Amino acid sequence: MTKSSVQDPSNAAPLHEQIYARIRASIQQGQLKPGQRVPSLRAFAGELGVARGTVQVAYDRLLGEGYLIAKGPAGTFVSEQLTSSRPRRAAAAPSSSRTPPDQESTELSIETDGGIPAPLQLGLPALDEFPRKLWARLMARQIRSAGSLTKPPPAGFGPLREALAGYLQRSRGIDAQPHQVFVVPAYTASLALIVDALKLAGENAWVEYPSYPPTAQSLKRQNLHVWNVPVDDQGVDVEFGRQHFPKARLAVVTPSHQSPTGVALTLQRRVELLDWAGEQGAWIIEDDYDGEYRYRGHPLPALKSLDTCDRVIYCGTLSKVLYPGLRLSYVVVPQSQVPTMELACRRTVHGGCPELLQAAAAEFIAEGHFARHIKRMRTLYARRRAMLAEALAPYETDGFTVRLQDGGMHLLVDVRDDLDDLAMARRAREAGSPSIR
Repeated sequence: MTKSSVQDPSNAAPLHEQIYARIRASIQQGQLKPGQRVPSLRAFAGELGVARGTVQVAYDRLLGEGYLIAKGPAGTFVSEQLTSSRPRRAAAAPSSSRTPPDQESTELSIETDGGIPAPLQLGLPALDEFPRKLWARLMARQIRSAGSLTKPPPAGFGPLREALAGYLQRSRGIDAQPHQVFVVPAYTASLALIVDALKLAGENAWVEYPSYPPTAQSLKRQNLHVWNVPVDDQGVDVEFGRQHFPKARLAVVTPSHQSPTGVALTLQRRVELLDWAGEQGAWIIEDDYDGEYRYRGHPLPALKSLDTCDRVIYCGTLSKVLYPGLRLSYVVVPQSQVPTMELACRRTVHGGCPELLQAAAAEFIAEGHFARHIKRMRTLYARRRAMLAEALAPYETDGFTVRLQDGGMHLLVDVRDDLDDLAMARRAREAGSPSIR
């Protein structure tokens, strides 16, 4: 690869993004073979005439996605697992004679005590660090607008759809136009909208096991037959789903940071999942609930960015990044499904989130505050989870083992089999807990 082949004057993407894209394309097209050694950071940076750190960013992203494998002093190599588009089933998958049990049916919500959320809740952002003054200025500016108090269009406020499309292209690698982005009031509303638009009621659906309980609850309320597909250290076991539930028309997955185990769906599993959807004419719902928060390397690209058959529907949220009371999520659909989604919005969403909030969120993104907020929160969450892991470390001999994943807004702790985790949670709740400062 020559310097001129990377630095394209017509390409507005950052140089590290161009390097990443060119290496990934070389691997996908077979120019770089599985097991082949790639140049060292120093050698490659010298060949391209760029800073070593620029190449490091590209390599980190390729390592995180599974295209490259680091082998210490031996160097960095193209992953040998790419020799097959249909990987072996992981040994940890459950026996084929049994399917995973039904999941916990308890609805999850943000619990509060006198208006103050209880600490250590799943999916709760750092409300104490939310830029309230800035948000108040944006709200005040928008409320003076003539249209801010009206009912928004069913598909969402136009400038917000534009801002989200631009953000997703920059940060998640999703090439979508604003009219492909639909604003909805919550994640469960996203599922209801998709099921209605694609006429999936009565069909079979794969759901990760374990997973976020409201996913299965919502699909069942939409009259889908929900089947649990186990998750191992490579993510959802697609081969298990193929064998046990071959007639499924839908799969709901969390590829960037599986909820709740925290594993990232490997490149091979992503290819396998996309192959399945293309062969079966099935749909994949990608729930990217906290993909922005990755503490080692570059945030993983969305599964949607690899979708060449237009079978992936991407779901994101601003509520987990900003504050839960915002109740603002969004859905990105293939171009072919825009007309049906527009009709479904009129039937299902009924105006969604107030236009005032959508307008403030649009300006928050467009002016760069959103990107800065995510960067700041990423640093804060990394520090807080390190503090929590340090506080739990002395209890490892008592049966607690902390598992630090590469990203996410929660921390996993393995509890020894002979301990009752529900009883411990109940005692902790009764004892109370101070707020994290």
